[in-house]
Amino acid sequence: MLKTKTLNYSAGNASLKGYLAYDTSVSGKRPGVVVFGEWWGRDQFTINKTRDLAKLGYVAFAADVYGDARVAADATEAGELMSALLADMDVATDRVKTAIEVLRSQAQTDPRRLGAMGYCLGGGLSLHAARLGLDLKGVVSFHGTLGKTHEAKAGDIKAKILVCHADEDAFVPAEEVAGFQQEMETLGADCTFVSYPGALHAFTNPEADSNAKKYGLALKYDAELDKRSWQQMRGHWERVFS
Repeated sequence: MLKTKTLNYSAGNASLKGYLAYDTSVSGKRPGVVVFGEWWGRDQFTINKTRDLAKLGYVAFAADVYGDARVAADATEAGELMSALLADMDVATDRVKTAIEVLRSQAQTDPRRLGAMGYCLGGGLSLHAARLGLDLKGVVSFHGTLGKTHEAKAGDIKAKILVCHADEDAFVPAEEVAGFQQEMETLGADCTFVSYPGALHAFTNPEADSNAKKYGLALKYDAELDKRSWQQMRGHWERVFS
C-alpha cells in the first residue's frame, strides 16, 4: 500500500512543502531518492513521478525549491521563478542539500543509499548535487540543463550519473552538451550519457504537447522514450544501490 504525506520543512528563511511517498508493504529501511521537478515547481507531474518511484520500493521525496509548494501559473512565471532561484546559487544549494537531508532523516530511509533525480531544472539541480560531492550513490537527469553550477574538482563527484538527453533539445545547446561531456571526462566521473535522436525537451511529460501549443515552446512528449528512459533509470538505481 502506498503511503503519501506532505512534509513541511525549511531552508534558510523559506517555508517548504515536500511530498513523501513509500510502499508500506516493503519492510525495513530502503534506498531513498529525492525528485526535483521541472521549472513549473512541485506540480502534479512531479508528484506522479514520485509516486511511481515509491511503487518500485524506494522512499521517494518530491522537493519544493520555490517555497510553499508554489507552482507556476504559466511559462512566464515559471521562467521568473527558475531565474530567481538560480540567481543565488547559495540559496539553491541550501535547498538541494536540505531536501536530501530531509529524505535521509525519514524512518523508512537507508541513509547510506540515497540518490537524486530530476526533470528540466530538476535535472540540473540533481547534477548540481553530484558536482557538490554530496553523499549520494547516484543521480539521474531527464532532459535537464547541463551547464556548470559549481566548479567541481577531480575526485569530487561520488555519485554515479545517468543523463537521459533529448538530442534536439532547444533549451540545451550542442556546446553545452559537449562542455558537459568534457567536464565529466576531465573529472573522472562515472557518467552514462544517453541521447535520444529526434527527441525534444520535456519528452517525459504528458503535458508537453499542450504546453508547447499554449506557450509556443519547443516541447514534445514521447511515450516510448518516457517508458525507455524510466527503464534505464530503474537499471541505474538497481546498479548503484546494490
